[in-house]
Amino acid sequence: MYARAGRRPLRSEKLCTRTGNDMLLSTDPIDPQNQDVYALWDQLADFSVADGDAALTHLMSALRTMLSARNVLWGVVVRLPSPKRADPLLGWRPRLVRVLDPVPAVAASVQKQYDTLWSDDVDLSQILSMSGDEPFRVRLLFETLPPAWFEGKHYRRHYLDVGFADSISVRIALNDDLRIRLFVFRDAQQPRFTAQDGQRLGSVMRALRWFHRQQLLSHGLLIANAPLTPAERRVLLGLLAGDTERQIAQKLEQSPNTTHFHVKSIYAKFGVRNRQSLAALWLGKLQ
Repeated sequence: MYARAGRRPLRSEKLCTRTGNDMLLSTDPIDPQNQDVYALWDQLADFSVADGDAALTHLMSALRTMLSARNVLWGVVVRLPSPKRADPLLGWRPRLVRVLDPVPAVAASVQKQYDTLWSDDVDLSQILSMSGDEPFRVRLLFETLPPAWFEGKHYRRHYLDVGFADSISVRIALNDDLRIRLFVFRDAQQPRFTAQDGQRLGSVMRALRWFHRQQLLSHGLLIANAPLTPAERRVLLGLLAGDTERQIAQKLEQSPNTTHFHVKSIYAKFGVRNRQSLAALWLGKLQ
């Protein structure tokens, strides 16, 4: 099971988010919308460690349905140790991106924006998305950008041309140098997102820091001294699922020696000496 890095709110507690002003979600335990949120949290907690990718897909799919959206993007941005002087993005750069429905036009748009964030030609929307130090933030597109922006090339290329018209974004800081970014998109045939939509999305995401932490650990981010290779990540998931090295080797169709080499490399990158220490680190018991 996924281990929770933080306490999930009790169902009687207030859930809040920020979309300009603080708003409270109804705490009525029999409210159907609240029941959907609670059910999603429970479903995510029931995914096994080895099914992290499936858990993320489930989260994005549920959010698309919950908010009557067209598509969902989940990403990770990291802050460079020594950002260059006058960097408009303040050192923040993309590291990992997942799109729920990566149709060719959307995939090309995401790749273009990913590349742009590593250049000097950044858009106002990208600058604003990286600004500020709030640990948690929800923003509605039409409340964040000025009217003139919607007449510009960025909105046309990365929204209208790929079938999007509106979005809500959520930013979650997992530490000072790593953030989760999530975007939910609607098309032109749907109404614009409302403050209530932002409130509901925020209520779901605010309680899921434990989930995003687990996602990043499975990718070798957050606390690893160096990124994991794809092969190491597959071995890591086997270790965390409780498989022996021999079982991992059989499942991955590789030799025991290769598996052992990857295990040693994983231990070195996480700064641990054995599986017990790795598991403790995964559960958030080591600092």
